Amino acid sequence: MSKRKLTRQQAWRIEKIQAERSARARKRAERSDEALDSGALGEEQSGLVIAHFGTQVEIEGEDGRTQRCHLRANLASLVTGDEVAWCPGEPTGVVVARHPRRSELLRPTQHGGLKPVAANVDRIFVVIAPLPPPHANLIDRYLVAAETVDIEPVLLVSKTDLLDDDPALRQRMDTLLAPYDSLGYRQVRASSRRGGLDDLQAALAGQVSILVGQSGVGKSSLVNALLPGVDLQVGPLSNQGDKGTHTTTTARLFHLPAGGSLIDSPGIREFGLWHMQREQVEWGFREFRALLGHCRFRDCRHEQEPGCAILEAAESGQIHPARLESYRHIIASLNTPEEAGYR
Repeated sequence: MSKRKLTRQQAWRIEKIQAERSARARKRAERSDEALDSGALGEEQSGLVIAHFGTQVEIEGEDGRTQRCHLRANLASLVTGDEVAWCPGEPTGVVVARHPRRSELLRPTQHGGLKPVAANVDRIFVVIAPLPPPHANLIDRYLVAAETVDIEPVLLVSKTDLLDDDPALRQRMDTLLAPYDSLGYRQVRASSRRGGLDDLQAALAGQVSILVGQSGVGKSSLVNALLPGVDLQVGPLSNQGDKGTHTTTTARLFHLPAGGSLIDSPGIREFGLWHMQREQVEWGFREFRALLGHCRFRDCRHEQEPGCAILEAAESGQIHPARLESYRHIIASLNTPEEAGYR
């Protein structure tokens, strides 16, 4: 679809709004720098970004207290999980520097760029549930994203009470997860209604983790069960195909009583990978790695070429048909965000 051409008045209005926003941002930065230079702020200390709100972030200081902060001029963008240097102030403090990230989780934008979602994450918990119905392709998108940024993915099955009550749902879930078990992906099952959180608490302990998954799979309910008193808003499933309704609007970091930290992120129905190169997607499929470079043709697309190591492995049962189909679906969506179903 071609973009609608703006009228001169519309273009002028947009330019004016952007200029006003830039001016306000410059003034905030100038005030922050003036406060730093005048010594009006407290001593510099280490801190942790536990939430992001537009032009401000919420920082947790060394003493465990939190404060909203502005960012110093020319400071790189911050996300939840960033470790920073900051100065407390009244009513707001100032972040003066960002420490190097150990890892970062990126998400493509609709405009072709990459947007950081969280930083310094050790494990990505891909949350699925009996309802809304899980799909292998969506799971694989999360796994590929985790593999390419070298963050350990864990498959977390929530709402297991539904599986206990419905043998057909349980069989469907077991069939869906069977290929991932053979690939060595760790799996954890939990229910926020009937207990059964011990395995999840053990997997979270001592790590910085993030919950990702389509809306309605129970991420916020799990956080509420793990952290009594947090009371994240929980939305019911919609009546349009059992899709979840969005409740979390910003990524927030919580400290767990048993140790470790948990970042609860906004729901993502589709995880677009269209910004990636074919080679990155191939590497994101664990079972492909030992076969890469062994096809007869260097530019093999693993579709119907003779001597394709991937196709031969699929025919012999080394690669599950659903995984090969997911790979092809992802490759077909590269560089085409509309086809990828990104929201």
